[in-house]
Amino acid sequence: MMSILTRSFKSNYLKVISFVILIVCLTALHFSFTKVEINQQQMANEYFDSFIERVNHLNAASIQFKDDKLSLDQLQKEVLETRKAYKKIEFIIEYRYPSFAEEHINGAPLLHIEKTESGAYILTPEGLQTIDEMVFSGEYFDKNALFELTQMLMNEANLLASGFHAKPISKMDLIESIRLELVRIFTLGLTGFDTPGSLNALEESRVAFGSMFDFLKPILSEDQTKRIAPIFDRAQQMFKQNKDFESFDRLTFLVEVIEPLYQELNIVQSGMHDDRLVKNAMGWNSKSTHIFADDFLNPYQYTALTESQNSVELKELGQKFFFDASLSSNGKISCASCHNPNLAYTDGQAKSLSSVEGKTVARNAPTLMNAVYSDRYFYDLRAFSLEQQAEHVIYNHMEFNTSYNEIVDKINQNSNYTATVKELFGSKEINRENYSRALASYVMSLRSFNSPFDQYARGELQELDQDVKDGFNLFMGKANCGTCHFAPTFAGLVPPFYRKNESEILGVLKDPKSDEPELDDDFGRNHNRVVSESAWIYDRSFKTSTVRNVELSGPYFHNGAYSSLEEVVEFYNNGGGLGYGLEVKNQTLSGDSLHLNEAEQKALIAFMHSLTDNPFTY
Repeated sequence: MMSILTRSFKSNYLKVISFVILIVCLTALHFSFTKVEINQQQMANEYFDSFIERVNHLNAASIQFKDDKLSLDQLQKEVLETRKAYKKIEFIIEYRYPSFAEEHINGAPLLHIEKTESGAYILTPEGLQTIDEMVFSGEYFDKNALFELTQMLMNEANLLASGFHAKPISKMDLIESIRLELVRIFTLGLTGFDTPGSLNALEESRVAFGSMFDFLKPILSEDQTKRIAPIFDRAQQMFKQNKDFESFDRLTFLVEVIEPLYQELNIVQSGMHDDRLVKNAMGWNSKSTHIFADDFLNPYQYTALTESQNSVELKELGQKFFFDASLSSNGKISCASCHNPNLAYTDGQAKSLSSVEGKTVARNAPTLMNAVYSDRYFYDLRAFSLEQQAEHVIYNHMEFNTSYNEIVDKINQNSNYTATVKELFGSKEINRENYSRALASYVMSLRSFNSPFDQYARGELQELDQDVKDGFNLFMGKANCGTCHFAPTFAGLVPPFYRKNESEILGVLKDPKSDEPELDDDFGRNHNRVVSESAWIYDRSFKTSTVRNVELSGPYFHNGAYSSLEEVVEFYNNGGGLGYGLEVKNQTLSGDSLHLNEAEQKALIAFMHSLTDNPFTY
């Protein structure tokens, strides 16, 4: 019989051996993961170095072109190859260095303002998009200007090298950056936003998809690979079958490639432990499962109201404030006077009636549905938060013509509010901050992402009229609508991080029915009293409004001069103010005709109608 001492020794021995085996296994597993991450970092460095090499080649080519030693065709090929090299590593660069990439590597070719301690300066655009537009414009361009652009690109890209090489890629960051790249490709790539001159969007997207899968393969399980690899194959098949920018079926690509991949990678991401201390601040919600769904963006990124402060009760109180005319100076107008729920929170007027008898306010009332998804408010972007937006209305002598103190006093003296205020805030009296929170909570709740088109995109609706499908493909392709009205908000909130709003200069007419076209005399953003934006580049620049629920929200544009969607589409089809032969300083809309025939224009409108979703009617 084994002694107690022997059994004890054997038991302890086995425990030690088991512990050693466990440590060895965990160590091996650790080194296995580390090896995968090291290999991916090496691949990333190789792709990055290839991009740097192509940029150097492009710079050398621009010198040869300047000295008439290289043809335009050869130069264009260099540009295309450089852009493709960038697309292989774009998803990592723009995830890690979004502001730098936008400013110096691949931002929109538009004049913009940089704010400094000593003032604000107008900066000329630089980077790959600017080079693409210049070289493929079909017009004469300054060869010295091109050389300066390629020289800057080379210098700025090389600045990233040491930091890029030294920073390891975590699996979580890799998955998140690829999911964002799917959004980027669909909203900026396939629309032509990213290739304003060459329109080489399909080839660039093909390259990007190939690169993303190269990075994904080592970290996917066998089961995940079986589900995900066929979707990547389908993408490459579609790029191979149709290389024509205008006729590419973007809707099928959305339904069969983008959405399924976005969902599958969400599953992969949700199975990972996220130990990152700081995540990128963005409107995009990394936990979302659909691009065309209510949870795709995080509304709390756009308001001072936090999720912990919000509640159904707070929203309901804000709703009461919204409809309470007694809070205005004359007791006759409320927020709902200009934002009628039955009209998608607009009022059907060219310009809203004011509190002054017989007068109107300066502009058309925009919809409040999905209004929370914005970093700036009003057509001229003068307000920087939902709370500040309300403040402008409260103090405006043409609108509420009152003050926070007066509003708060009225609420505190109204017995209909006393119990609710006490329950919500622990005090019988409300203050300015809590009034603003309640109003913001209600406006935040006015979200609309369940239209027939949204349901089709999510796979919940199996059928969609062909003219709607055609209209979506036109909207995101030939008609260039998607380059300003970005999916899925179809407003000016810029993907894929959705952190800032764009404004555009369209050359809107004072009266589209007039035989003698004349520019509207509203100077928009240049006169918004934001000192750093008082610049000619913002003359007649206005916030890009959403086309969601546009069927309900006419008349259109900031001046309400366009009574129908047919008039709006005709205006764009003709090339805006420039297309009508008017002088429009810095028009950001192309002045060329879109060459849309009557059937195509009708299809565009059919698509916009498919975005109608108003659950807030009374």
